[in-house]
Amino acid sequence: MENNTHGPVLVYDGGCPFCSHFAELSELRGGIADLSIRDGRADHALRQSLAQRGCHLRDGAVVIDGDQLLHGSEAIHWMAQRLQPSAPLLQVLVPLFGQNQRAGRLYPFLLVARRAALALRGLPVDPDSR
Repeated sequence: MENNTHGPVLVYDGGCPFCSHFAELSELRGGIADLSIRDGRADHALRQSLAQRGCHLRDGAVVIDGDQLLHGSEAIHWMAQRLQPSAPLLQVLVPLFGQNQRAGRLYPFLLVARRAALALRGLPVDPDSR
């Protein structure tokens, strides 16, 4: 995996409409300086590199911040602490996921919604399953 020297990177599941919408809002209206957004479903090499470090896209989004990897609820919590939301959806999500314990309790519900959305699209939860 390339070393990120330009800012944090959010790796999300581009097959999930909820994930895609969150990523788009975070990039366009979230206010995190130098945030890059990468579709992990479309980038096999990135997924493979993250998986080697224990972060599988099937288990949630990943934030790469320098050498640090934050996965699942930790990634969403990291984002929520830094977002300066102008979009209504982000204005709701930021307070919900801004506390680490609350993010950990609520994140499984996001995963259920993701699974349902992927099933409706006929996509596997794990992009690496065939």
